[in-house]
Amino acid sequence: MLEEIKDNQVKTFGGKLKAVTFSYDDGVTQDRRLVRIFNKYGLKCTFNINSAKLGEPWSIYQQGANLAHVKLHPDEVRSVYEGHEIAVHTLHHPSLKSLPDEEIIKEVEEDRIRLSELAGYEVVGMAYPGGTTCMNEHVADVIRNNTGVKYSRTTTATFNFELPKDLLVLDPTIHHHADINKLFELGQKFIDLKPDRPQLFYIWGHAYEFDVSEDEWERFEEFCRMISGKDDIFYGTNKEVLL
Repeated sequence: MLEEIKDNQVKTFGGKLKAVTFSYDDGVTQDRRLVRIFNKYGLKCTFNINSAKLGEPWSIYQQGANLAHVKLHPDEVRSVYEGHEIAVHTLHHPSLKSLPDEEIIKEVEEDRIRLSELAGYEVVGMAYPGGTTCMNEHVADVIRNNTGVKYSRTTTATFNFELPKDLLVLDPTIHHHADINKLFELGQKFIDLKPDRPQLFYIWGHAYEFDVSEDEWERFEEFCRMISGKDDIFYGTNKEVLL
């Protein structure tokens, strides 16, 4: 969590100026394998879940292949994500900017309440379903003023490590799958960085995207191995680094 040092008013992540966090969407069965990788390297992730879709079998077509998009069963949620963070992704994954305000509130707040019951703690985080193209400033303000959500991630990559100015319009650093080569480039840049202010490396994606090929899983584990275990980096969930 960001902490303030009284002498010079510099905020830190548990005494460190650099933090790494991950955010993965949809609550799919591939998250089991992803969690094992994160645990192996001491990394932390926030998993954004559609509570009304838990247990649903599905598939998704990507890069010429039908990939399993099977949702975890509700009974698995607490155990699979133990040690990480569970967050909102709305009940049914709609485009929020197409909904009236009352439906936005229902999709977000009911998901938050259901997930809080499954998690055993109060859920306060979120990722916008459909990403940046399916939200706008009005949606962010409705959520800000009418729900218990404290931060919400977009899908607009910044390719930098600056802290977000608005936690309800939280732009990540990079998507792991769309920019895999740049992910390694930024990773090395972050490792080498000697900042004088807090810097955050925020990676997001979907675990099913790794199933395009076994190489995708292997390359991502290589990245996790590279970025982990650094004494000057704080590794935390979205909540731990933002709130």
